[in-house]
Amino acid sequence: MDHFVILGAGECGARAAFALREKGFDGDITLVGAELLHPYERPPLSKAGIADTSDPKFIAAAEKYAESNIRLRTGVEAGDFDTTSRTVTLSDGTMLSYDKLLLATGASARSFPGAPENSPHIRSLRTHHDAAALRGVMKPGRHIAIIGGGFIGLELAATARLLGAEVTVIEGLERVLKRGVPEEIAHLLTERHRAEGVEIRCGVSIEALTEEGGKAVIRLSTGEVIEADLALVGIGARPNVEIAEKAGLAIENGIAVDTYLQTSASDVFAAGDCCSFPLSIYGGRRVRLESWRNAQEQGTLAAANMLGRDEAVSSVPWFWSDQYDMTLQIAGLPEGAATHQRRDLGAGAFILFHLDADGRLIAASGIGPGNAVARDIRLAEMLIAAGAHPDPAALAASDIKLKSLLAA
Repeated sequence: MDHFVILGAGECGARAAFALREKGFDGDITLVGAELLHPYERPPLSKAGIADTSDPKFIAAAEKYAESNIRLRTGVEAGDFDTTSRTVTLSDGTMLSYDKLLLATGASARSFPGAPENSPHIRSLRTHHDAAALRGVMKPGRHIAIIGGGFIGLELAATARLLGAEVTVIEGLERVLKRGVPEEIAHLLTERHRAEGVEIRCGVSIEALTEEGGKAVIRLSTGEVIEADLALVGIGARPNVEIAEKAGLAIENGIAVDTYLQTSASDVFAAGDCCSFPLSIYGGRRVRLESWRNAQEQGTLAAANMLGRDEAVSSVPWFWSDQYDMTLQIAGLPEGAATHQRRDLGAGAFILFHLDADGRLIAASGIGPGNAVARDIRLAEMLIAAGAHPDPAALAASDIKLKSLLAA
């Protein structure tokens, strides 16, 4: 009987395990996770997960794994694996033999260079344990300094303000959300944060981050010193590739896989935040996505290809962020756009459609209260997948339905 091993019990790994059963695999499945908790959703951690004192939102109830005959090993990590003997050695000394192996090892928060390790006043966010630690500090009378003005940094800023803390965001680039978010949307979010009382400092670099006298101390290149009860480091994530690199797999901004999520070793696949892959709708450009939906979709796709289905990656990248009552959604990759068209949807909501030099729609970025942009972003996603060259004037005209452009 075949034995499939999945390293990484996050969104991607858990979805892959259940997808194997849904697709008819009746062999053994072992799902290995470093955390003691069984798999849970990570997106709420920067939002309700901090404010909520209950358990995280689990991907499935604990008993569901047993019912599906999935052997879930929590609180244990893979030390290494050998592609010749097809074995995995776990941190508790257990050795597993595999017929197919999936690496869903995810990513880790980047630490600030030179900052003290394990300081209660300098933290990052990646796990439920991290969120629980932040919860005790995000309260009235406390000052939170957030280093990094990306998605995580701004989501944490919004959550901290909603919980009553004072917040300063420090971003080294000239504006927040510099990577992948249009300036028009970034400006709107910046003004919203400032209206909520967040101090946003852009274009300043940090010379040192230390802990002194029970405070986080941030020394800026301007000579200014900022003291905070907590410094939250949100400067991106790095893919967890160490085990793959040790095994001799190809690495290129993550574990390099082909369009079927297969690594450079036979019978070894990788999916989710840890891997980079060629995306055919962008001319085979190799990308790595840190996205909840990508982790879900690639978990299911990896399961299919571990079963020999040869299904290629084809989905359009999609991202979202909730800040206060505003939701930002992006379909596609805006980088490389030559022009964009704005469509106003009312109630302060709008979408920017990004076109390349040939007039092909390559991305759409929308923002608005609640789900105001969700339907049109979904239609834009379908247009992107179809390689459409829509009339720019029609994209901007709010009285012309996007569905009609899709039909055309």
